[in-house]
Amino acid sequence: MPAVEELSAKDVGAHPLLVFLQSQPKRALSRLYQRPSSCLCIFRLLGPLERQIVMNVLWLDASIPASTMSSWVVREGKKQYDQALIELSRIDVLVNSATELTLSATFKASLRQAITGGGSTGSFGVPLSGDSEHPTPTIATLDTYALEKWESILHYMVSSGTGLPSTKPSAGVEFLLERSGLMAKARETSSQITSSGFQFLLHTPHDQLWALLLQYLEMSEERKTDIVEVISFLFMLSTMELGKEYSVDTLTKAQEHMLSDLRDYGLVWQRKATPQRFSPTRLATTLTSSLPPLPTATGTGGAGSDSKGEGFIILETNYRIYAYTDNPLQTAVLNLFVTLKSRFPNLVVGSITRDSVKRALMNGITADQIISYLTTHAHPQMRKNKPLIPVTVQDQIRLWELEKNRVKSDEGYLYTSFASLADYEYVLKHGRELGVILWESAAKRCFFTSVEGHASIRLFIERLGQNQQNNRS
Repeated sequence: MPAVEELSAKDVGAHPLLVFLQSQPKRALSRLYQRPSSCLCIFRLLGPLERQIVMNVLWLDASIPASTMSSWVVREGKKQYDQALIELSRIDVLVNSATELTLSATFKASLRQAITGGGSTGSFGVPLSGDSEHPTPTIATLDTYALEKWESILHYMVSSGTGLPSTKPSAGVEFLLERSGLMAKARETSSQITSSGFQFLLHTPHDQLWALLLQYLEMSEERKTDIVEVISFLFMLSTMELGKEYSVDTLTKAQEHMLSDLRDYGLVWQRKATPQRFSPTRLATTLTSSLPPLPTATGTGGAGSDSKGEGFIILETNYRIYAYTDNPLQTAVLNLFVTLKSRFPNLVVGSITRDSVKRALMNGITADQIISYLTTHAHPQMRKNKPLIPVTVQDQIRLWELEKNRVKSDEGYLYTSFASLADYEYVLKHGRELGVILWESAAKRCFFTSVEGHASIRLFIERLGQNQQNNRS
């Protein structure tokens, strides 16, 4: 995603989807706000202060003077209040002028309808009742399906390139993982996890899911798919009721096409590939809420990524690791930087070795990421230690990383064969001023410049040669 300049919503902890909406044209936002479910979901994603501002003006028929609203703000909160107004205006929720404040008419009408009910837009989906031929799936069935789908994606990420068995996801999921930079082609036919991918595994399942969905939105834009239809369908799913089936008949062609993709991610359950009904899983219904997206939030922590203090790793000062888990995903993640030696029904034993860390570093995983993972998933018993991770282990992991980084390569151009020392020093001085000199040797009268500085240095030398020739004549 493109970076947002100045003090952006991302800087103040806003949901990444709100940052994405800031890049959309006002016409697209206006279409999106015609759906009550979309306005309700956006309201959920706003910060507490932004929600308070929206509720203060939602039921007003006329605009409110900006001075009146500002008078309700304490002096210490003035900066946060001003920033909240900016963020609301960036996504076209608030019409912010110097003298008065009001919600955009479309957003106000739709949010009112979402709260009070009524209307026949089908914005929240059309539920269907089950029958003997089409029994409604149980919540347990949906949870099991979502858990298997999501963990299979994560397990594929950590297992690829290691030789461990894993179920290969669909071509669409694999392409999205590579496009997101979470995996990269190691050989012509195989992919392996990247440094960004390992950092992705440290996040909560909710953050992981939105990271992939944002990439899906950007990919939809590139394919010229109607982005409003894509976003509104995600919002529709997040407002549906878990354990119910909904009709496909009210969906647009773009939204029907999305069903196959969302099945691969575990957001939607269907009996067959082309049925006339579908059920959202917990992954979908919690997209815009604070509830855990899985019955036991998995991530790489298996059943504990979201629960602070629930770790499973014990690390000793002799680099020996005891992992109290029977989760194959957690075991696969450990295998990325640990030499596993023994496996029991609920325990995995291994050691952090130079070779295992070197293997992780070669795959793009950094020392800080390894230490962060061990810290995040430390067993409650280990949390009594200060420091949590033994200093000797931390230092050694970083030293092994320094061994790998002793030699650094840079692309550039080597300049040699200067006619005189004066010419060499004159050109070298110009290169230093530009900040493009990577290496120099006065004894050999040569220096090495970056790729970016090559054109400037070459032009400078050509001008120097012309000047010298003119002086001779």
